[in-house]
Amino acid sequence: MENTAETGPDEPIDTTPLLDDTYAACAALRAAGPVHRITGTDGLPAWLVTRYDDVRSALADPRLSLDKRHAKPGNYRGFSLPPALDANLLNMEAPDHTRIRRLVAKAFTPRRVEALRAPVRRIADELLDAMAAKGRAELVADYAGPLPITVICDLLGIPAEDRRDFRAWSDALITPDPSRPQAMKEAIGAMLEFYTGLIAAKRATPGDDLLSDLIAVRDDAPDDAGTDRLTEDELTSLAFLILFAGYENTVQLIGNAVLALLDHPERLTALRRNPAELPTTVDEFLRYDGPASLAIRRFPVEDVEIGGVRIPAGESVLLSLASANRDPDRFPDPDRFDPTRARSGHLALGHGIHYCIGGPLARMETEIAIDALISRFPGLRLDIPRDEVRHRRTIRVRGLISLPVAW
Repeated sequence: MENTAETGPDEPIDTTPLLDDTYAACAALRAAGPVHRITGTDGLPAWLVTRYDDVRSALADPRLSLDKRHAKPGNYRGFSLPPALDANLLNMEAPDHTRIRRLVAKAFTPRRVEALRAPVRRIADELLDAMAAKGRAELVADYAGPLPITVICDLLGIPAEDRRDFRAWSDALITPDPSRPQAMKEAIGAMLEFYTGLIAAKRATPGDDLLSDLIAVRDDAPDDAGTDRLTEDELTSLAFLILFAGYENTVQLIGNAVLALLDHPERLTALRRNPAELPTTVDEFLRYDGPASLAIRRFPVEDVEIGGVRIPAGESVLLSLASANRDPDRFPDPDRFDPTRARSGHLALGHGIHYCIGGPLARMETEIAIDALISRFPGLRLDIPRDEVRHRRTIRVRGLISLPVAW
């Protein structure tokens, strides 16, 4: 590797603009250069990659590892998760990643996802029934949040009476409250207690659900099962990740999608007239305003060069999906919402071996959520001025705090 590449500025640049106006800030950074030194989500310096080609290549580059053991000492803090929640796919590389992903993938095959279509529509209709008489709703709390939580809990076999406040836990991890420094620790403790108790209950009384199947893989595997055997921490972490990621990505996607349609009434009208356009429209939702602003952080296992910038081994690398998906070199007129685009290839759900395993389910849920909503309420509109709509203040995810609507 050439050692003459630029290493960028010593002082990290201010990331406040990414919180205040994400896409304008991304455009400015992208135009200024392909890689920037910033203050990362853990308060420590990190490298932010902004351009489509570089981000796409980096997502599939085996030299950029998700395994935190490759982080340089003192270079990364991240979430302080206990081992029982931390042994998940977001921290793993092959062969452990391959082994565990293979086990979970059986739940998200196209055939299994399609079989969930009718139950998801039933859940959506029930939520809309509860909203209908009021004439208005807070769409995130009343619809976009409960739908994926219910779907994932049904998939895992979590009884309705045992479902907790997953949104509060998620918010504590993704957007911690500086005035409540103990909130994240409390949420992590509550999650660990919940999942440990849930697995114990499923062991005692297995059901026809994904979690019971995973417990059987763990408990029934012979001692010489080798790579097909789950550890107890991996089992608990899998349950945590499936529920956490299944909720977090889908609630943001549904909320962002509804807002995009309300901002583009001509597209809303077209979609009502031709629901067959929903799959391509959801694809454009993902590109235009996807749920994840950043991919999971990576750590180079050796010095790497990205966009002419040398990044030392062990330093944090953040890949900006939000910026890549608005790169004009890949997507002409990228700030325009256009479901008829001839060229897609967005990176909202990742790329390579770490492509989001629940992506097909998130797409299907969003298709049904949008179809059910706009069919039920033809007069759907924002119930607050557009400039009062607020997004969560984090550079990790792209989601709404709330979305008051009326009809």
